[in-house]
Amino acid sequence: MFFPIGDTNIKYGTKPFFAYAFIAINMAMFVWQILMPATQQQNFVSAYGCIPLEIMHAQDLFTLFTNMFLHGGWVHLIGNMLFLWIFGDNIESTIGYFKFILFYIIGGIVASLTHVFFNLGSPIPSIGASGAIAACLGAYLVMFPTSKIKVFILFLFASINVPAILFLGIWIAQQFMSGYGNLGKTIGTDNVAYWAHIGGFVYGIFCGFLFRSKAVAILKKESAH
Repeated sequence: MFFPIGDTNIKYGTKPFFAYAFIAINMAMFVWQILMPATQQQNFVSAYGCIPLEIMHAQDLFTLFTNMFLHGGWVHLIGNMLFLWIFGDNIESTIGYFKFILFYIIGGIVASLTHVFFNLGSPIPSIGASGAIAACLGAYLVMFPTSKIKVFILFLFASINVPAILFLGIWIAQQFMSGYGNLGKTIGTDNVAYWAHIGGFVYGIFCGFLFRSKAVAILKKESAH
């Protein structure tokens, strides 16, 4: 098992306020969620999670937005926030506050719609920020392909630096294989909405090409100092 623990941060861009603000909001929402009685928690997730069957009938469309601030457990939350902390800040530092907010929220909505498309008729609510975060990963791949990602390898109890293009390439390949393997099921056998990840990632790649010139300009500035 391996997971990222850091990356090469850019120094001359906008301070990444909202990338960290989204982390704080997600953590606050989760604490509020787990403090509810068990039955109320279930009702809360059903009310604000994205249910494909409802979206198909144009019901509760607001859940395409609200679901990205809910999580199913501490592991789910910490994993998502770790990825957002590592990959989201460089995106915001490059494109600025307002564009990052729009990029992140639209990424989450696109991810949710992709999940709905591949799970038509499912009554199971989908929750989590991973679709919006996958958008950050896709944009990062295009904007910072040679950035070094520090990866912790659990069985070696050591970390190594790998190029972003390699780490993110492996990550999205895993999502495609798992998504394909779970086609026809209402959700992955491990309760992961893989197609939401894929939808967010593809959207992020598209946006990454729109933002790449700004990333190149910042990287040139940093290399000159």
